[in-house]
Amino acid sequence: MVSKRLSREAGHRRKFLAIIDDTPECERAVAYASKRAQSTSGTLVLLYVIEPDDFQHWLGVEKIMREEATATARAALDSYANKVRQKLGIEPEMVVREGKPTEEIHKLIEEDQDIAILVLAAGAGKEGPGPLVGAVAGKGAAFPIPVTVVPQNLSDEEIDSLA
Repeated sequence: MVSKRLSREAGHRRKFLAIIDDTPECERAVAYASKRAQSTSGTLVLLYVIEPDDFQHWLGVEKIMREEATATARAALDSYANKVRQKLGIEPEMVVREGKPTEEIHKLIEEDQDIAILVLAAGAGKEGPGPLVGAVAGKGAAFPIPVTVVPQNLSDEEIDSLA
């Protein structure tokens, strides 16, 4: 069970959470979430999760790999945040976590009671919709808040008309 959402109470704003990763559909999720945040006077939260499985090495190597992964995460977040700032003039919150993506998404939702909508994008390739959308569809990662799934093939104009 998720804690009570505060986004409708005085002094709070509804937050739209988009996950930043290396999938091509990620950009569509950010486009939709940022447009929804703008059109509803909400806020955008961008989350990048570093998976710790990559750090199973000697201590010195592990430290370097973790620093590189964090730098990569920050660069990806900065890139998306700059696009949102330039296009819509809104300032997103940026969060970096280390762990399993579904677990870290759950933790962030529990910690930030203003997050009210999780926005994911479904890939259009033969590989399937993507790991997070697949997990939601398979009930392996049912999230405690509404999830909006955006098709990868939506244009900016279509997103603008829907958001």
